[in-house]
Formats: sequence, structure tokens, C-alpha cells
Amino acid sequence: MKSISVSLENFLRPVQLREDEYLDEETKLIYCSRCRTARQKRFELPDRLFEPRCMCACEAEAYEQREKERKQREFLSRVAKNRSVGLPDPELRKHTFENDLGYNPKQMNMAKRFVENWSEFQKNSMGLLLWGDVGTGKSFLAGCIANALLDKGVPVMMTNFARLLNRLTDMYSGDRNAYVDSFHSFPLLIIDDLGVERNSEFAREQVFHIIDSRYRSQLPMIVTTNLTMEELKNPADLARARIYDRVLERCTPIRVNDQNIRNLNTNANMARAKQLLGR
Repeated sequence: MKSISVSLENFLRPVQLREDEYLDEETKLIYCSRCRTARQKRFELPDRLFEPRCMCACEAEAYEQREKERKQREFLSRVAKNRSVGLPDPELRKHTFENDLGYNPKQMNMAKRFVENWSEFQKNSMGLLLWGDVGTGKSFLAGCIANALLDKGVPVMMTNFARLLNRLTDMYSGDRNAYVDSFHSFPLLIIDDLGVERNSEFAREQVFHIIDSRYRSQLPMIVTTNLTMEELKNPADLARARIYDRVLERCTPIRVNDQNIRNLNTNANMARAKQLLGR
């Protein structure tokens, strides 16, 4: 009997209504005037009655929209931070599929497919070797992949061997190991210009260290080079062979067009400048 009196007391207690609410006559619960769904629930226990507030349908929808917008802002902030860290050269941020001028359509299509199938490439530790003459668009192609994956929330580091060697030169051995290992935090590492590094024993040792560390960590990488496949498959010495063998094992070779895009752009800029100067 006590439980019934307590329940009735709770049933009949005054209800504070907001301007956009009403008390449903049948259920004696609070409802939203806009969507006509409940803003109150009822839970009955043996000696107690609970009637907590809840979100109606339109409040729940508004909450979900706010959460979606919050998560999107956080995602975009994370992408911006990853891009700032992973593409330290601001020029690389212009290397996007949207900015492609169509010089290498076949290779660009393969780059897009790499992005589309990224999860499979990552799972199988497979990368790319972009090779070809100077100025043919290898770095642009790699940058397009980097930016597209960054847009998807994948942390990517894109750098070159010259920059890496400059950093490693001024470090002690232990610091070098830690620096190279730090790249393991990036699911994809892109390194430009294999083969243009200084021709010294130290340089070759450090390039091997970088490639071998990535190789052993079973993380994918993309490497660009001006070397030919003949040079890569028949290196001049054992030191280079150790490097190139690992790259060729994990990176699918893609030849980038012989057309020198840099010269084409230079000629176009020169023609435009002459036009502006009235020559």
C-alpha cells in the first residue's frame, strides 16, 4: 500500500513546463509542442516512481547535428595539423588531384587507385616507386597521394633524402635512431629523390638505415627517383644494392612520363611574361 501512495504522490506532483511543452492528458508526461514526442520517461519500481526528462525527437536530431558538426570540426583540425607536420614544405600542399593539368593521365589514375585501395596497400606493406627523368612530375604525383590521404585523416610524412641527411648529420647515433624511428608514427612515408644524396659512406649508411627501418617495421613507403630501372636492378656496389633491393621488394615501380613538365611550365611562364611586357 505504501508503494501505491508514493507512486500517486509522484504522479500528482506539479510539473514545470517550458514554453514549447505541454502535459499529455493520457500519459501525464511532458511532450514537445513541435514534434509531439515525449520529453519525459517513466520508470516504476516497487516503492518509487522515476520520471526523468529526456530528449524529444527534434531535440535528439538537433543534438546529433551538433555532435556531427563538432566531430567534423575536430576532424578538420586534425587534418590541418597532420598536413602542417607531414608536409613541411608549403609548396607540397598545392600538389592535389584537383590541380592536375593532365600531363600523366595513366600514372595519375594509378595514384588515385592507390588512394582508393589504401587499406589494402597498408595491410600488405606495399608502396610505390615513382621513377623517371628530372621534371616529369614524380613529386607532384606523390604529393597528390599525400594530400588525398591526409584529407581522409591518414597521417602522411613527405620529405626528401637531402633534408633527412642534413638532419641526421648533426645528430649522435642514439638520436639518429630515435629520429628515424619517429617516422613509424606515420602510416605512409614518402621520400623524394633517391639516388641524388651525397656520394659518401655516411650518406649511404643513413639512407640504408631509413629504408631498412621502414622495411622492418612493415610500413608502406613511396619513393621517387631519377634512377633508371637498369641502375636500380644493377647497382654499382653492395651498399646501394642493399638499399635498392628493399625498395624494389616493397614498392611497385611506376614509370612517370618522359615529358619534362618543368620545362613546359617554364616556357608557358616565359610566353605569358613576354605577352604582359608587350614583346
